[in-house]
Amino acid sequence: MNRPFASPELGRALLPDPLPDSYTPGHGSLDFSVSRYELHLDYRVATNRLEAHVTVSATASTQLTSIMLNLSGLRVVKVRVDGQRPARFIQRDGRVVITPAGPLPAGSDFSLDIRYEGRPGPLRGNWGDVGWEELTDGVLVAGQPTGAPSWFPCNDHPSRKAAFGFTVTTDANYQVVCNGTLVSRHAKASRETWVYEQSEPMATYLATVQIGRYEIAPLADSQEPAPGGRNEPANVSKVRQLVAAPAVLMERAQATLARQDQMMATFEACFGPYPFHSYTVVVPDDELEIPLEAQSLSIIGRNHLDQRWESQRLIAHELAHQWFGNSLTASSWKDIWLHEGFACYAEWLWSEASGQGTASFRADAARQGLVAKPQDLEIGDPGPELMFDDRVYKRGALALHALRTAMGDSLFFGFLRAWTERNRFGSVTTADLIGLAQELSAGLPGFDAECILHPWLYQSRLPQR
Repeated sequence: MNRPFASPELGRALLPDPLPDSYTPGHGSLDFSVSRYELHLDYRVATNRLEAHVTVSATASTQLTSIMLNLSGLRVVKVRVDGQRPARFIQRDGRVVITPAGPLPAGSDFSLDIRYEGRPGPLRGNWGDVGWEELTDGVLVAGQPTGAPSWFPCNDHPSRKAAFGFTVTTDANYQVVCNGTLVSRHAKASRETWVYEQSEPMATYLATVQIGRYEIAPLADSQEPAPGGRNEPANVSKVRQLVAAPAVLMERAQATLARQDQMMATFEACFGPYPFHSYTVVVPDDELEIPLEAQSLSIIGRNHLDQRWESQRLIAHELAHQWFGNSLTASSWKDIWLHEGFACYAEWLWSEASGQGTASFRADAARQGLVAKPQDLEIGDPGPELMFDDRVYKRGALALHALRTAMGDSLFFGFLRAWTERNRFGSVTTADLIGLAQELSAGLPGFDAECILHPWLYQSRLPQR
């Protein structure tokens, strides 16, 4: 339990009980939505010292007598609501509760300006350490699912998406990579400021800052023609792709990512246009347990720098999350299979397109692996402790393969493209997916999307096929 930080401006405030996601109790509120976070971070690498303030532009969903944001391990020093001092605020148990001078009516727009400081670090939960993490020489932020409050106050709910602006000042010999597009950078004495804009709505857990001694370079064009796969994708994509890596790792990083451009083209053919303006892969000079994705970028460790299938499938997996998880985000964490099942199936589609085994081959192998594991998990609602269990990934992908088998390729890939187009930058549920599949297959005799998917998602026993 976090120690409460007392504010000189306030007395105690009653901590509200927001309607949370049951997988992440205490995180997020449905009482208001945020349209934009404007983050200003001043960070010193050597001492891991952060001084920051955030401007939050929001709209009340109901009359607000208090406003709850999530923040852990950092001390709030000043709060303003619409430019005015609030009646009080209190910080305790990973939450900041602000009582405005007067109630905010339902439907009203309001702004918060919060200044805070401290030494950020990861938050421990069911999924290990998540959030702000010091590297050997720099910083990595991996927020899924509850790490965002480790470095900024936020309405930490996956359905509460917002635009972001980042202004990050740090030591001049470090490079900063954030979500979105680099707008400007300028140096002053021994400090340098980087400004990024993420205009497409983003869930708070996907916000990130990467700081390191990186070179940033365009992804080298692959000269090898893409093998003719199911969709016969174009050899290259028009999406701007960048690599951020230490100079000593740049050559290996470029070699490892040599076919990413073909992956991008394959996925655009299967899923529709890439949702964002650019895509960056960050390679810190550290070993990472697994690669990580954030909106418009991914992070892979130096231990993933090779061209073996195991590393290449992970590169494909994180890239696919730009469509499934980032552009389309599950409204609640119980539907996590909508992220991980789709990204796993994207691995199989890349295998198919690159001549390394059909999706059916990969599906059979995955099913054989699942047979040997306990059959005690319903992946449509796996519970918080098991939401990242490998069975969620594999059974989710097998559910999609079952849908593809029943629909046929033409309908299935049309359905995937419609799924991403209709829900672009939005929040989705399993019911939405089933409804769209049924709608687009209305002319297919005997087709029932719910009957196909239900055994894979809501029965623990592995279906026969």
